[in-house]
Amino acid sequence: MGGISGLIYSSLPVLVFVPVNSLANLTAAIWASLGVAAAILVWRLVRRGAIQPAISGFLGVGVCAFIAYRMGEAKGFFLFGIYASLIYGGAFLMSLVVRWPLAGVIWGALNGHGTGWRSDRRAMRLYDIATAVWALVFVARYVVQNHLYASNSTGLLAVARIGMGWPLTAVAALVTFWAVRKAGHLPVKSAKADESEPESAA
Repeated sequence: MGGISGLIYSSLPVLVFVPVNSLANLTAAIWASLGVAAAILVWRLVRRGAIQPAISGFLGVGVCAFIAYRMGEAKGFFLFGIYASLIYGGAFLMSLVVRWPLAGVIWGALNGHGTGWRSDRRAMRLYDIATAVWALVFVARYVVQNHLYASNSTGLLAVARIGMGWPLTAVAALVTFWAVRKAGHLPVKSAKADESEPESAA
């Protein structure tokens, strides 16, 4: 939900952590990643942009850094994200089982459509597809990154974290947008604005 900038900002601390750890040590890498996350937060504050993604990112980096510090291993930096993917994947899969596909639930909550779409079989199928894609993304992230974690491949973990971040998120987002369009559930405000334009023009 942080958009393209959110994806970029979330990747920068990882891009800094791994090389600094290789060139210096774990402590330096931790402070470097925290410094980058703090700089991003300050930058968003100065520009008066949406700071919620930056705050969440800073807290996330803080948790990852704390785990790495407590473990004394660089690969610990990625442990939080690995298990977060497992939890998210499980939640999306479970929502399919109980017939409350999370893609539809989240979209309805964010854009004012509520849960009335659940009575529409076509809409349910569309949101089932979108939810299944998100579940696949999170499960794939967990399987691949957990394997790399177990094999102590810290550098490859960073590559997988970024490589399975932007591209897979883009695919899942496109499928969700397709489902929303097909279901006729564009944001309520935008729909109202579109309807009012001809009237105001008249």
